[in-house]
Amino acid sequence: MKHRHHGFTLLEMLVVITLIAAATLLATGIVTGGLSGIQLRSQAKTLVAQLRYTRAQAIATGRPQRFTIDPQARTWTAPNDRDGEIPEKMTIVFTGAREVQPRRGEGAIMFFADGASTGGRVQLSVEKQAWNIDVTWLTGEVKLRRGEVTR
Repeated sequence: MKHRHHGFTLLEMLVVITLIAAATLLATGIVTGGLSGIQLRSQAKTLVAQLRYTRAQAIATGRPQRFTIDPQARTWTAPNDRDGEIPEKMTIVFTGAREVQPRRGEGAIMFFADGASTGGRVQLSVEKQAWNIDVTWLTGEVKLRRGEVTR
């Protein structure tokens, strides 16, 4: 009489692992808004980091520092030759003090030696998803939060 072992074959285990991986990928896509949602959040975090860097430079050097963003050209600049581009598929809306605008259509946020700023908001959006980057004028604090798409 042969003893039959009850258990799972390697093939059965691989099928189950593949199904779990597919379900996880699908759920992640739904929760985060897919790849474009992940890229949107990543770009927003990059801008937050650069704004915080600009503020830190103002405090460290004791001199005002400027962060600029050009929604038309899809570019940004920060102190010490830092710059970057924003992907084509993202919509950029800047709201800030007109007095510190370098050029028409371009936005800027100034940070001062005490950490304060001129304040402003950068909104990045893709389809129905948006992230707001808010800079408080009095404290210069930079915050990232989900936003409502404004066009």
